[in-house]
Amino acid sequence: MTTLGTVFLPQLPPERLRDVVRAADEAGLEELWLWEDCFLEGGLTTAAAALAWSSRLRVGVGLLPVPLRNVALSAMEISTLFRMFPGRAVVAAGHGVQDWMGQVGARAASPLTLLREYTEALRALLRGERLSTQGRYVRLDDVALDWPPPGPAPILLGATGDKTLRLSGEVSDGTVLTGGTDPATVRRARGLIDQGRSAAGRTDAHPVVVYLHAATGPDAAARMAAELARWGHADPARDVSVAGDEHAFAEAVARWAEAGADSVILQPTPDDPDPEGFVRFVAERVRPLVQ
Repeated sequence: MTTLGTVFLPQLPPERLRDVVRAADEAGLEELWLWEDCFLEGGLTTAAAALAWSSRLRVGVGLLPVPLRNVALSAMEISTLFRMFPGRAVVAAGHGVQDWMGQVGARAASPLTLLREYTEALRALLRGERLSTQGRYVRLDDVALDWPPPGPAPILLGATGDKTLRLSGEVSDGTVLTGGTDPATVRRARGLIDQGRSAAGRTDAHPVVVYLHAATGPDAAARMAAELARWGHADPARDVSVAGDEHAFAEAVARWAEAGADSVILQPTPDDPDPEGFVRFVAERVRPLVQ
C-alpha cells in the first residue's frame, strides 16, 4: 500500500506546528514531513516536538543539509529521536541548497564527496560502530555513540542529479525526490537508484518518497498556478501537481505510485488557508480512496 503524508511547510511559523500535528494525529494521517530550509526552522527540533505532541504519527525530516552539521552531532540527535520514538522518525540528508550553504560559509567544493563520506559515517555511527576516518570532509577520531539506536536506523538521501541518485542507491536506505518530479522522472530516478544498488551489491528494500504539489478548496487552481510559477514548474505539459477534490488527489497519488513512489507526500501551498484542514482532508477523504 502506498504511504500517504503531508508537509508542514517551514513558511508557517513554528508555533503553528502543534495544532497541525494534533490534527494529523487525530485524523490518522500516516506521515508528516518537515524541512530544514535556511533560514526558517530546525528540522530535528521541530521533529522532536512533533513526535512528542503525537502518539502514532510518523514524522519525517526531509532533509538535513549535511554541510551545516557535524556528522557526530547529527548521529547523536538522530539516535536520540530513534530511541525516544521507536519506529516513528524518518530522517533524510542531502546536499542542501548550494547558495544557502555559501551564505553560511559551508559550501563544499565537492558536494558529492561530502555526501558520500557523511552518509557512510552517519550510518556506521548509528549502527553502533566505533569510527576513525580521515576523509576529505569527514574526520573522526575514535568516535562512537554511547546511546546508539537499539535496532535498524535507516537514513534516506534527498537526490535530484544522476550522480546523487546513483549514490543514494549505493549508500543510503531510501531516496526523497523533490516537488516538481513528474511520474516519468520518478521512473528514471528508480533506474538510476537501482544502478547504484547493483554496483554496491545491495538487495535490501529501498523506498522512494516523492513530494507532490497539492491544493484543495475553492481557489485551489489559482493557488497552485501561482505556486508552480514560483517554483519554476509552470510548464502545463508536465504532470507535477494536483488541484481539486479527494478524487483528483487519489488519482494523482496512483500515478506517482505506479511510477515507483512508495510514499507520496502532499505538499500544500504556503498560502493554504487551513493547514489543519488540509491534513484532515488527506487523512479522512483521500486516504480511503488510495490503494
